[in-house]
Amino acid sequence: MTDLSRLLRPRSIAVLGSGWASNVIAQCQQMGFDGPVWPVHPTRDQIAGVTCYPTLSDLPGAPDATFIGVNRHATLDVVTELATMGAGGAICFASGWSESGETGLQDQLVANAGQMPILGPNCYGVINYLDGALLWPDQHGGRRVERGVALLSQSSNIVINMTMQTRGLPVAYVACLGNAAQVSLAQLAQALLADDRVTALGLYIEGLGDAPAFAAIAEAAQQAGKGIVAIKSGKTAAARDAAASHTATLAGGGAASSAYLRQVGVAEVNTPAELIETLKILHVHGLGLGRRLCSLSCSGGEAGLVADLAAPFGLDFPTPSTEQRARLSDILGPIVTISNPLDYHTFIWGDGPCTTDVFTTMLAGYDAGIFVIDPPRADRCDPASFEPALDAIVAAGKTTGKPAFPVASLPENFDEDRAIALIDQGIAPLMGLDTTLAAIRAAQVTPGRADWRPWPVVPRKRPLTLLPESAAKALLNTADIATPRGISAVTLSDLAQQASDLTPPLVLKGLGFAHKTEAGAVRLNLPSLDGQADIPGATGYLAEEMVTGALAEMLIGARRDPVYGATLTLGFGGVTAELLADTVTLVLPVTADDLRAALLHLQLWPLLDGYRGRPLADVDAVIATALALQNMLRDDRLLDEIEINPLMVRAQGAIAVDAVIWKENDDADAE
Repeated sequence: MTDLSRLLRPRSIAVLGSGWASNVIAQCQQMGFDGPVWPVHPTRDQIAGVTCYPTLSDLPGAPDATFIGVNRHATLDVVTELATMGAGGAICFASGWSESGETGLQDQLVANAGQMPILGPNCYGVINYLDGALLWPDQHGGRRVERGVALLSQSSNIVINMTMQTRGLPVAYVACLGNAAQVSLAQLAQALLADDRVTALGLYIEGLGDAPAFAAIAEAAQQAGKGIVAIKSGKTAAARDAAASHTATLAGGGAASSAYLRQVGVAEVNTPAELIETLKILHVHGLGLGRRLCSLSCSGGEAGLVADLAAPFGLDFPTPSTEQRARLSDILGPIVTISNPLDYHTFIWGDGPCTTDVFTTMLAGYDAGIFVIDPPRADRCDPASFEPALDAIVAAGKTTGKPAFPVASLPENFDEDRAIALIDQGIAPLMGLDTTLAAIRAAQVTPGRADWRPWPVVPRKRPLTLLPESAAKALLNTADIATPRGISAVTLSDLAQQASDLTPPLVLKGLGFAHKTEAGAVRLNLPSLDGQADIPGATGYLAEEMVTGALAEMLIGARRDPVYGATLTLGFGGVTAELLADTVTLVLPVTADDLRAALLHLQLWPLLDGYRGRPLADVDAVIATALALQNMLRDDRLLDEIEINPLMVRAQGAIAVDAVIWKENDDADAE
C-alpha cells in the first residue's frame, strides 16, 4: 500500500509555479499551517511575501508535500527530482495527459514518480482542515476543525461547491483524484479513513476503478464504525451496448453500480445536499441508524407533509405504544390526537419542561426522531420563542440516547452558527425536509457481508457469438435447468416431418434473432406445423411443446460487467420486461438468501406469494435457476451473457422457455 501520510499530513510544503503557487501559500497562511512553506522559482525572490528558493536542491530538506503548478512537460522533470530527493508526495496540477489523449506522457509521469505518491495529474489538490495544510490553488469555504468527515471527489468543481456549504458539516479533508494515474480511489479513501479524526467519508464517483479493492476498504470502514456515502455519476448512460438483451438494458448504467454500492454497505445518494445531510448523521451518530422513526411538529400541515414525503423512501413511522399515548395525552390534553407523525399543537409552546417531557416520551419509544422546526430569520424576526423547543430536542436526545434530528423544512431556516452549535452538542440538525428524509433513509444502510468481494473482470479479446437457441437450451440442460421438449431443423419442412412426437399446442420459433418476438419470429398455440409459412430472416427453426400452468413469467440474466465483474438480474419478464422494469440487479457472487431477499423487493412479488388466493409459485425453483446461471458464468470464462426470458414459474418447478446466450469465440472451437 502506498504511504500517503506525508502527503496528506505534511510538516513541510513546497510549491512550484507562480500564480498558482501564490494561491497555495495564501491558503496555508489563512488556515494557520504551522510548518514551513517553500516556494521554488528560478527567477523570483519571493512569492506571496515568502522567500523563494531557486531550485528544489536548494531547499532545507525533502518536502513532505509538493504542489506542482508548472506545465505538464516541466512536471515530468520536477517529479523525477522530488522522487530522487525522498519527498513525501506531490499534487500534479497541470492538465493535458490521458484526458487529452496523451496516455504515453501520463505513463512516463508514473514511471518518473517511482515509489513517491502523486495525486493526479489534472488534479486540484488536497485540503487538510485538521492541520491547516492546504495544497490547494483556489478559494474554498471550509474552516479548521478537530474532527470531521472527509470528502473525496473525481470532480474538482463539485467538491469546491461542497466546501461552501453553510449546513454546519465539519469537514476534515477535501481530496481530488484527477486522472488517478498512480493513486487509486480505494487507496486514497483508505488513507483518509485511517486518520482517527475522520468520522465518515463522502464520495463523488465518476469511475470506480478496482471494485474488489474498494469492497475491502468499505468493509474495513464498517468495522471501524465509519460510514461511506457516495454520489455515483453517469447512471443514465448504459455501460455497454444495450441492444443484445433485456438484461443488458435493465442492468446497464446505474443498476450495476447501485447494486455494488448496496452490497458493500455504501450509502448511495443523488445530490450534494443529500450527501452533506447523510454525512452529518454519520458524523454525529455513526453507523446503525434504526428504522423505527417518530416525527413531531406543532402543525398538522407539517405532520402530513412528513408522511407524504416519507412514503417513497419506505420510512417507517409506527404507532405510539399504549403507554406513550397515555402519557402524551396527559401532557397535551384531550384535543390533541396522539399519532405518528405527531402534531403536538401549540398549547405547550414556550413551556420548556413540558415540551421536553413530550419530546422525550415520544423519542424513547423509537430508534430516532424527526423534530420539524423552522426558526424565524434573525435579521427581521425574533427567534427567541423557538429556543425552548430547540433546547427540548437536545434534552430529549441526551436523555434517551437516541438520535434527535431538528429539521428545518426549508434549508435556509437554520443558520450556520446554530447548526455548528447543535453538532457540538451531539445533535445533527438536518436541512430541507425532502433532503432530510432521503438522508435518513441513506443512513439506514445495511452493512455489507463480511469478506464479500466481486468477481474479477474477465477481459474480452475476441468477438462474441450468439448461440442458436437449441444450443443455448442444451447448455442450460447441462446445468439442470429445465427447458420445453422440442426439436430443431434448418428448414421448416424438415422440422414438420420430425414434429410428430411433440404434444400440441406447439410453439414455432425462427432462429438467429436476439429478440424473436420483436422480429415476428414466434408463433404460439399451434395445433401442428402444417401449413406454416417460412419466417423471413430465420437461420433455422425450433418447435417446442407449449408450457402451460405458469403462475408468473420471470426474467433471469447473468452477464459479465467491465467494472464489477459480473451481475445477475431477476424480476418479472416476458415481452413486457423492459416496460414493467420490475427487476433487481445484484453483483456476483450471491447466495440463495441474497436472491430471496431481492425477490421480496419486486413490486409484483405478491404474484409469487399467493396474491388473492392464487397458488404459491415455486420460488425455490427461481432461486435454483439463478444460482445455476451464476455457476455457469463462474465455470466458463468464455460465457459472456446468459438470459432466460421468460422462465415459466409453476406451483412446482420452473421451465426456461426462451434463452439467449452470448459467448466469446474460442479459436480452438473455430478450427
